[in-house]
Order: sequence, then structure tokens, then C-alpha cells
Amino acid sequence: MYGRAPIKIFAGRFSKELAARIASELGMEVGKSSVTQFHDGEFQPGYDESVRGCMVFIVQSTLPPAENLLELLLMIDAAKRASAYKVIAVIPYYGFARQDRKDRPRVSIGAKLTADLLSAAGVDRVITMDLHADQIQGFFDVPVDHLFCSSLFASYISELKLPNLTVSAPDMGGSKRANAYARHLQSELVLCYKLRKKPNIVEEMSIIGDVEGKDVVIIDDMVDTAGTLTFAAQMMHERGASSIRAFATHPVLSGNAIDRINNSPVKELVVSDSIPLLRQSPKIRVLSVAGLFASTIQAVYTNQSISDSFVF
Repeated sequence: MYGRAPIKIFAGRFSKELAARIASELGMEVGKSSVTQFHDGEFQPGYDESVRGCMVFIVQSTLPPAENLLELLLMIDAAKRASAYKVIAVIPYYGFARQDRKDRPRVSIGAKLTADLLSAAGVDRVITMDLHADQIQGFFDVPVDHLFCSSLFASYISELKLPNLTVSAPDMGGSKRANAYARHLQSELVLCYKLRKKPNIVEEMSIIGDVEGKDVVIIDDMVDTAGTLTFAAQMMHERGASSIRAFATHPVLSGNAIDRINNSPVKELVVSDSIPLLRQSPKIRVLSVAGLFASTIQAVYTNQSISDSFVF
């Protein structure tokens, strides 16, 4: 216990393994909860122990299907109705974040709607990691602690001791992130410019910079179908790159993404455990973010600064 109100950590069904690692880092156990399932598919989460007067942290990534988000909302509502002192949503992967603006007429802004739903459910604070767009923090009317996986990834890259390190972004949207890594690692920077005609399908791509003889590290916030990543890796390979590795915080890996990675020039894909891997690959290495979330939870609970967790 780190303060006056008791602290309890619970998990949604999708993030039980990560929640257990976070609780272990804090010397705790995950609280007891259960889900009642009805025959028609409706479900009702509930707590199997008292949360009255407690500071409740609920760990759940909101990767589609939408049941993951709905389960988190119901757990927040249940905790509030059970007289929890504070309810904090720990969302390692914030789903629907790619819908952060109207990029064409008559579409929703799903990231904003999700933030509104969390607020309506009664959340008091949100802890998340590597949002698809930083400005999503402004969609919330409650405090948001936005963490970054850079502390893990940068250390891992440094340990590789690559002789001709060059950092790259798979698209212009990731240029700010890649530039931060390049400055921290004191390496060169190469950018990719892609043109899409529809979601998840890359029509054209150009590489801005020289990759010949370079050990390229591609940095991104997520890898979904791996189409952009493997497209960029193939182009870099054809242009003479010595090695190609990729780092992505959230391993969505939908469809045949893993097959694409296995058949690509990508030597290694390093991801976090914000999303559990449903299928393994010899090319994929998982680094746990449990320690980072645990230290942030402790800092939030004791009203301490979390800025020391940021490498850059």
C-alpha cells in the first residue's frame, strides 16, 4: 500500500497476462473479477471482492472487437457503482486511435467518441501508451498519462551496437517519432513517403535518404497488416541496406501480417506486450512494458512525477 486509500488492480479478459505482470512488479495480485455470459452474447462484468473506498486500476487494451472497449466501460461503471474512491483506466493500446480526425466527409472521429464514452462511464484518469496521434490526449476531460515505449526500444537498439545505424519511419506521420530516436541514438535519419488509395493498402512509396550499407531500424507506433512495413523493408533491401529491423509498440498483426513479416527482409520485429500475441514467429521479439506501467501506477497513486520515465 502506497497511500491512505487501498489500491487494487483488476484486468479485463483481453489483458489478463499483462495485468498479472504489472501487479507482480508492484508486489500485488490481480483483484478477483468475473464475467457473466448470457446465451445471446450479452455479458456483465463484476467484482468478486469489495472496492469501496479503493483506488481501482483497470487494465484493458481496447483492440477490436468492440467487446474489449465495452467490457472496460462496464468495469468502470461497476467500480463507480460499488463506491470506488477513484477509477483509473490503464489502456496499453488505445483502440480506434486512427480515427482522430475527419480525413474525408461524413465519417466519425472514433478516438474522440471513445474518450467521451470513457468519461461518461465515470473514469477519473487514463494511463495509455504510444497513442497514434499525440493530440488524442486533448479529447479527454480527465487527466491522461501518455507513456512511451522509447525507454525500452532505445536501450535495446543501443545494445545491438549496429555499426551503421540509420533510423527510419515507414511514413511521414511517424517522422517526428523517428527523428526523436535518431537524435537520441545519434544516427542518420531516412524517411518513407507513402500514398494510400484505401486503408491498409499502399499504392506507392518513396524513400527519402540513402540506405545503402546501412543497418536500418524502422520505428512505428503499431504494426497492423504489416503491408507498409514489409513494403518499405523490401525497397530498402533492394537499395542495398545491410540489415533491416523494425520496432512497433502495438502488435496488432491482423490478417496475414505475420506471414508477410516472415517472408520479408525484416531481420527482427520488436514489439511490446500491450497486445497479446496470438501467434508466435521466430522473427518477433516481445519486450514487456509491465515495469513501466507499474512505476507509473505507483507514481499516480503517490502523487509523484512520471517525467523521469521518459527517455526523450
